[in-house]
Amino acid sequence: MIKVEHLTKSIGPEKRLVLHDISVQIEQGEMIAVVGGSGSGKSTLIRCLTLQERWDKGSFIIDEVDVLNNKIKGKLKVRREWAYLEQNPYLNPNRTALKNVLIGRASQTPWWRMLTGMVRSDDYMGAMDVLEQLGLLDKAHQKAGSLSGGEKQRTAIARALVHGAKVIAADEPVIGLDPKTAASVLDTLRKLCTDQQITVIAALPIELAERHATRIWGLKDGNLVLDVSGRKLTGPEKMKL
Repeated sequence: MIKVEHLTKSIGPEKRLVLHDISVQIEQGEMIAVVGGSGSGKSTLIRCLTLQERWDKGSFIIDEVDVLNNKIKGKLKVRREWAYLEQNPYLNPNRTALKNVLIGRASQTPWWRMLTGMVRSDDYMGAMDVLEQLGLLDKAHQKAGSLSGGEKQRTAIARALVHGAKVIAADEPVIGLDPKTAASVLDTLRKLCTDQQITVIAALPIELAERHATRIWGLKDGNLVLDVSGRKLTGPEKMKL
């Protein structure tokens, strides 16, 4: 159970408000699409939820832990259980997809593995299992620099899963991908929600949100103006955005 209450965020010396008094409750296994026009606050919301950005005010409760008021335990929990996927996830182009998955982020990887690149056999098998689940088994030993855009996104998803992510928060994860590849990435995320009860929160275009999400949040000028089940939005609902 995740509760966000009264999340407010401003930026710049003029304290321009980009998120205003947002309160939501998130259930395990949901695939939530965040929609809205340019400047609506989608990316800032994703970054606040993954603690990439500092909140001005609000409360953030995860499994009864108050993340913002219990900074050490709370931040460790988010760092351990939440994965932040950028629009263009960074992968070391000179390492294979498998090594990118295993090495992961510095904050989640033992120092000796970062230095040597060595892995235990059970870690290796676990990573190969995840790559197979995501349709990347044949790419495991291919250098990341030669992967397609969709393959890179799925490799980043595999990395998050191998390192124990329970929530994946993605900022425009399919931007720049062709429609078929975008649909494949989103189908992968939706299957993780269904099969493994992973929670996904992703900033998406409306048409993809309608097709893939179980729930849709709509933002306009930093305000949450829509919170509905995943489906085709009505005309009046779209007019709010």
